[in-house]
Amino acid sequence: MDILWLVDFIVNLGDHLSALISQYGLLTYALLFLIVFLETGIVVFPFLPGDSLIFAAGALAAMGAMDPLVLLVVFISAAILGDTVNYWIGWYTGPKIFRGEKVRFLKKEYLEKAKAFYEMHGGKTIFLARFMPIIRTFAPFVAGMGTMNYRRFIAYNVAGGAAWVSLFMALGYWFGNLPFVQHNFTLVLLAIIIISFVPGILGYLYERYKKKE
Repeated sequence: MDILWLVDFIVNLGDHLSALISQYGLLTYALLFLIVFLETGIVVFPFLPGDSLIFAAGALAAMGAMDPLVLLVVFISAAILGDTVNYWIGWYTGPKIFRGEKVRFLKKEYLEKAKAFYEMHGGKTIFLARFMPIIRTFAPFVAGMGTMNYRRFIAYNVAGGAAWVSLFMALGYWFGNLPFVQHNFTLVLLAIIIISFVPGILGYLYERYKKKE
């Protein structure tokens, strides 16, 4: 995937989505499904747009370019299926990755720590990770590696996926076509991306502060 094309696609997301709708019509729903599925379901695609894509699609739905209910079902389905696939990939590959006494950069105790963490905090981690780029791609994978109880995982997967998509769809639908937002659409999308990283950064700084203490 060409990195410059990807950056241009993310920065000018609204224009690219409009072009996709004009060119592909109903097939656009399948393309949007694929993007969200890859971002949440395949651990090597954390750089694909998630929050901003759903927001932009919600704004276009408010203009009548897409059906908001169909869009909601497409995004929620992609989010839930993506996390589910990611979980099973982690569940299947985890033991193989950590097989042996020690692997360079990877140690068996890391896997044990992951198991212990997801036994205690797995539910809220899966739910809250939905709202944090990159982390939401890795959280279900690590949950699978840590063999988190699947029934518990799928419950929080469904709840988190529905909440994440509904929130950003609603924001795009209700605020995406305000004159200020329309005139500064690219800046708004960039702001959404930056703000989405804030919880993860604050959590990292907090953990570092606790260790120093």
